[in-house]
Amino acid sequence: MSTPPLSDLPIRRLTPRDVSVCADLSENRGWPREEHKWTLLLTAGTGYGIDDPDGGLVAACTVTTYGTGERPELSAIGMVLVAERHARRGVGRRLMRHVVEQAGTTPLTLHATPYGQPLYEELGFKVTGRAEMVSGRFLPDHVPSAVVTRPAAAEDIAALLRLDAEVFGPDRTHIIARLPAFADQLRVAEENGRPIGFAAAWPNEDTHVVGPLIARDTETAKALVASLAAATDRPLRTDIDVRHSELLTWLKARGLQRVASNAVMNHGAADLPGDWTRRFAPLTVAAG
Repeated sequence: MSTPPLSDLPIRRLTPRDVSVCADLSENRGWPREEHKWTLLLTAGTGYGIDDPDGGLVAACTVTTYGTGERPELSAIGMVLVAERHARRGVGRRLMRHVVEQAGTTPLTLHATPYGQPLYEELGFKVTGRAEMVSGRFLPDHVPSAVVTRPAAAEDIAALLRLDAEVFGPDRTHIIARLPAFADQLRVAEENGRPIGFAAAWPNEDTHVVGPLIARDTETAKALVASLAAATDRPLRTDIDVRHSELLTWLKARGLQRVASNAVMNHGAADLPGDWTRRFAPLTVAAG
């Protein structure tokens, strides 16, 4: 039996049972397997994929939707991957068109590599910002911070959800409520008993990724990062909105180095909702 052309292969919903084949696809394109992250994205969000008749996946991506009610307020696209042997044959374009059609009038956002940016522009996405990935072993800052941080407790979640709603905008309870189980650390910065920021560090291969990073100001963000770094012997990695140049300069002085720069692109929205001045880093660029 002849193999059907790529254009005839159906696009289907992925489930948490597909984590292994998704990780195989990541590895095929030279990315880390990131099974921990794939599990979150396929549990809290929706995956789309095209099965390869010869085994594995031809292509995949994830969509994480935010907001309450019948009409979502924002969807973040991530993990857009096409198997090496099927690359440059229009598969990624077909998959992305499907995602855009499924979204309807819901605004979309994604972080684009220089390689993927032309395709997204063709589909109507526009550059609205930029994020810089930095990674490395954190060198402690011996100047004590005046900001108080502590490990988050179960009773903090309601207050963190309220703070996150102020900063992020659309409701993402389904993500924040998963942080205690997903992350190795979740810390709160507080003043007079009220949270003024929070951050998580979650495992990804041999690093700890810092995200989300929500903070009242740069000093609070620094204190949260330093407190997370003090409790791990792994290198840190995070994606910082480049408008937070002071934090980026501080992180580089503390030993982290620039790894990549990605364009933040939106479809159907001039800018992301919420308060960018307090939104320093996403949970992961794959989830917006």
